[in-house]
Amino acid sequence: MKRIVVLISGSGSNLQAIIDACAQQRINGSVAAVFSNKAGAYGLERARAANIPAHALSPKAFADRYAFDHALMDQIDQYQPDLIVLAGYMRILSPAFVQHYLGRMLNIHPSLLPKYPGLHTHRQAIENGDAEHGTTVHFVTEELDGGPVVLQARVPVFAEDSEEELIARVLHQEHAIYPLAVNWFTTGRLSMQNQQAWLDGAQLPAQGYAHE
Repeated sequence: MKRIVVLISGSGSNLQAIIDACAQQRINGSVAAVFSNKAGAYGLERARAANIPAHALSPKAFADRYAFDHALMDQIDQYQPDLIVLAGYMRILSPAFVQHYLGRMLNIHPSLLPKYPGLHTHRQAIENGDAEHGTTVHFVTEELDGGPVVLQARVPVFAEDSEEELIARVLHQEHAIYPLAVNWFTTGRLSMQNQQAWLDGAQLPAQGYAHE
């Protein structure tokens, strides 16, 4: 059984999807700990409800981002994780943090990368009149939202959509594909080699595995 550490900043709905998938043995692993940069993040309550160690570190307690990340690494490493999962973690990671976990850290981003890195992706999709939007699981590298893509899911964008409606539609897909990608990693099917994502011994295309 692989050990997973999840980093969150908010409600933790993707964390819950992963906790549930582990409980249902759809992931070959268990969540060893959850960390947040916000003490009030609801995801910490989700972790505690599942009897998972839940920790909050305040960035204000540290001199800079690098000091914070080194302290976070020290605490994470006490759990000896096989995989780090970013699930709505809203801090830019320092290069040292990324390098420390390179090749064993996944993120999910609410857009069809490389389109719309960064924030407010749903709003941009609506304002630009996009016919489709979606979400991307990718390995984390030093380039923000720029690591090799593992898996994407697409959703339609309707003319009458509000931002909240589109968020909900994308989240539904996130809750399906993130546990799937995590399980690929924990069963040894997924890896990062030479800055590329590989699944079952084959290099994935730039858009990752197409999940319909």
